[in-house]
Amino acid sequence: MKMEKKNQTRYGLLDREDLPAILGSLSRENLDELCVEIRQFLLDHVSRTGGHLASNLGVVELTVALHRCFDTSRDRLVFDVGHQCYTHKILTGRKEQFEHLRQFGGISGFLKPEESEHDACITGHASASISIALGMAHARTILQEEYSVVAVIGDGALTGGMAYEALNSAGASREPLIIVLNDNNMSIDQNVGAMNRHLQRLRVRPKYLRMKQDVRQALDKMPAGERAANLISKSKRAVKSALLPGSMFEQMGFTYLGPVDGHDILAVCELLEIAKQMKKPVLIHALTRKGKGYSFAEQNPNRYHGVSQFDVSTGLFLKQSSSSFSSEFGKEMVRLAKKDPRICAITAAMPSGTGLSDFSKTYPKRFFDVGIAEEHAVAMSCGMAKRGLRPVCALYSTFLQRSFDQLIHDAAIDHIPLIVAIDRAGIVGEDGATHNGVFDVGFLRQIPGMTLLAPSNYAELRSMLQTAVFHMEGPIALRYPRGGEGAYQEDHSTSDCVCLQEGTDVVLVSYGIMINEALQAASILREYGVSTAVYKINNLTADFSNELLSNIVCCGHVAVIEDVVHAGSIGQSLAETLACQAIETKWIRLFHTGSSFAPQGTVRQIYEQYHLDGKSVAEICLEAIKA
Repeated sequence: MKMEKKNQTRYGLLDREDLPAILGSLSRENLDELCVEIRQFLLDHVSRTGGHLASNLGVVELTVALHRCFDTSRDRLVFDVGHQCYTHKILTGRKEQFEHLRQFGGISGFLKPEESEHDACITGHASASISIALGMAHARTILQEEYSVVAVIGDGALTGGMAYEALNSAGASREPLIIVLNDNNMSIDQNVGAMNRHLQRLRVRPKYLRMKQDVRQALDKMPAGERAANLISKSKRAVKSALLPGSMFEQMGFTYLGPVDGHDILAVCELLEIAKQMKKPVLIHALTRKGKGYSFAEQNPNRYHGVSQFDVSTGLFLKQSSSSFSSEFGKEMVRLAKKDPRICAITAAMPSGTGLSDFSKTYPKRFFDVGIAEEHAVAMSCGMAKRGLRPVCALYSTFLQRSFDQLIHDAAIDHIPLIVAIDRAGIVGEDGATHNGVFDVGFLRQIPGMTLLAPSNYAELRSMLQTAVFHMEGPIALRYPRGGEGAYQEDHSTSDCVCLQEGTDVVLVSYGIMINEALQAASILREYGVSTAVYKINNLTADFSNELLSNIVCCGHVAVIEDVVHAGSIGQSLAETLACQAIETKWIRLFHTGSSFAPQGTVRQIYEQYHLDGKSVAEICLEAIKA
């Protein structure tokens, strides 16, 4: 049932200035009322600003329970990924700032310590929370300080290998540490793998903890209770084995508490208080429902994971989705797979985000979702390619960073014909610094034998993907942005570098989606009588063409426009080439995101901040010419 629309400015309990301090004194009825208000607040605001919806609706009670039991200005609360932290932000003094959630100059959609002392660390990528929390616990012990450390990790993030490394270390450490497993049986898409099956078994087991407490209370009343307790403890493992068969967490050194209804605040608080008293590694298994309280999100949590503006009453998005590089990539993959049975698709928990949902349904035996495990995805793809398949591994640029070693060790050194489709390359917008794909050009171009292609539109994406699959060897990557194509829609993908416009005064160099900004700048410059050449680079790992270098010699002025950091950029490489070949220029201007982390905001706002938009490029070039 859909939630009723309430007044968007007054929420009763949620408007109290003494939150979260009063949470401990609220009755169950008041706590439930508060959770209803928080969900309505989330719907009121996220429907206007966009953001992560289903994940936040699912952890309202869990977050309230955590704030009821811990003081997050002192205790350290680490959310994995951080896309479920909105209730935490609301309760820690940032409610009024939600009008500008994920907007330029507003608050982040993730944890951000510079916003508040209640944010323990930066978040954005999955599977890191347990490692960070354990590090904080070690620091607390060494410095002899007193505070609790809690990590909240979802079952989706628990598919990442880093989480298991941390569990292994934390369980053996004996450090007082609480891990809350937020189990909603979802990440962005449906969870996969053996861990998901393991958790499904645990979900249906009786509550071991309640039985243990009942036995302890009965023994305490008996004269020989202590002796009986010692006798019973000898068979404790057998009892656990019967009630919680194969509990990996217990075997790794954790005391396992649960499963508990993650929407029952007092039940969760009871386990949190027990965990605090144990003074050792404890894992609390909380069962939640992603999208809870909003019927559309409950029925389709994938669709309402990350949302744009929508109508709360109907669930309809105000801006209907259109074609994108991701969707066009997915369509082309289906077409290519029909031609060649060797073609397989691999992704890391992002089948819908990378456009591979249709492929997964059309060719289920050739589709592999490995969970949030990019290192494994790349290495497994290398094994497939080594034995004759043509794997295409589709990952977001910002998550590809985690598989850098595999790209070198498992792909490049052995010259494996692996194809990597890099989605969300460049500026992605509202998710901000943790998700901008501005490093891929720099770290891929330095790998020997790697070929990096940059399609500028859908037609070039299709052509380059076909060429990579059928006509190229060695590791190949294609980088393309989030969203759709621009005004430039011609296909000039057959050469490494192509001249789109000739000119005698200035040479503009760009690639990928940024070619649209270069063409706009050229158009403005022509209005001021500046003859402008525009070169588009298709292969970012190839040497610069003699034609391009000759034109630079003739013009004497050159500008390079790209949506990446300065280090390892094409502009930096071109400047180095000009210097090595003793080619003198009157000036060279490099337009990029510098050496800083680009903030959140719309893509256009970030372009303008870094002067990457066509108008800014033209203005700066005109000033340089006049000077």
